[in-house]
Amino acid sequence: MQQVHVIDLGKIAYANSLEIQTQKFETLVNNKLNGQSNNDAHFLYLCEHLPVITLGKSANENNVLIPETLLKEKQIDIFHINRGGDVTFHGLGQITGYPILDLDFFTSDLKKYMRQLEEVIIQTIKVFEIEGYRIEDATGVWVNSIIDKQPKKIAAFGVKSSRWITMHGFALNVDVDLSYFNLINPCGFTDKGVTSIANELKNKDDKPTMLQVKEILLQKFAAVFSAQLIEVAP
Repeated sequence: MQQVHVIDLGKIAYANSLEIQTQKFETLVNNKLNGQSNNDAHFLYLCEHLPVITLGKSANENNVLIPETLLKEKQIDIFHINRGGDVTFHGLGQITGYPILDLDFFTSDLKKYMRQLEEVIIQTIKVFEIEGYRIEDATGVWVNSIIDKQPKKIAAFGVKSSRWITMHGFALNVDVDLSYFNLINPCGFTDKGVTSIANELKNKDDKPTMLQVKEILLQKFAAVFSAQLIEVAP
């Protein structure tokens, strides 16, 4: 059972979190290049981002529906980054997770790793009686919304790996302002919507706190990845 160090960065600008996870990612890559073991040297960063739109390396810029100048006026940052996937939004009320793992100690199948991340989210939202599922060729976790019974994405994923070291990760909508997603075609889709845990609760009075969702998510992460989680200060 591998140890994964969990670091909660709290509310943080995207640029700052990107620097933090990039430094840790490069450390693990360099360890491997230098013949050093990454045994038990894995990390999971959790945070809530100030409003930001990120575009993956294969993103279509036309999926950002307003000019960058207007985004700046709305105090929304925009970043072109090296993860897979298209365009997505991160903001307050959303749990963003960045696992920095050496997959040599977990799985040598990147597709399986993505399915494991999805499984963490599926099991997490099931605690709140929300049934998540996968759609072939549409990475993410989806739900049939109680509002209109249509498929809506509740969690987005995008990763990068080098020498089986991972970075970037997942974003779970807990109680995020969904109007921000109107500024983009989320993950490049024009025919599917976005939702959140708060939107899909059968009893709106039972809305969980961010802390409660994080605690459940960490439990499910530990179970799915057969890992021992160790929470450490930033």
